[in-house]
Amino acid sequence: MSSFLKCLAYLAALSIASFVLGRLMPKNVFKCDCFPFKAFAFENGGKIYTKIGIRKWKNKLPDMSKIFSRLMPSKRLPDAATSVQIEIMLRETCVAEQIHKLLAVFGFVCIRIWKGIGGITVSVLYAAVNIMYVVIQRYNRPKLMTVFERLRQNESDFAVSR
Repeated sequence: MSSFLKCLAYLAALSIASFVLGRLMPKNVFKCDCFPFKAFAFENGGKIYTKIGIRKWKNKLPDMSKIFSRLMPSKRLPDAATSVQIEIMLRETCVAEQIHKLLAVFGFVCIRIWKGIGGITVSVLYAAVNIMYVVIQRYNRPKLMTVFERLRQNESDFAVSR
């Protein structure tokens, strides 16, 4: 088997394992308002990512929630979303970010599988694509946090007025 095919087989296995890991991870351990998931000041609520044209390319990448709709929660906001639903979505963005960071790092094993420029190229491309998914999560999370806080406040106001 060629080194290229070995790299592809490794990356496919890595992707499948990370998908399973992401589904099995306990979501309650992910805190969107804590490091490393909390937005950094330089991100300016996700606005920094508009400078790299995220709106043009973010919906062109494959979305696992569409491919495996029965296994993953939808990324679309329901018409009448509750704070609980938004909180689940927020935690899912943290899981996705963490998984894609791990994929980006572990993809560099291809450098050992395929010595030379081929392994380096595959590793860098794989990392770049996964970093794009990390950026998407970091772009979307501040907006979801705003929706979450508003819904939680509205639900709290409604409960008090009853």
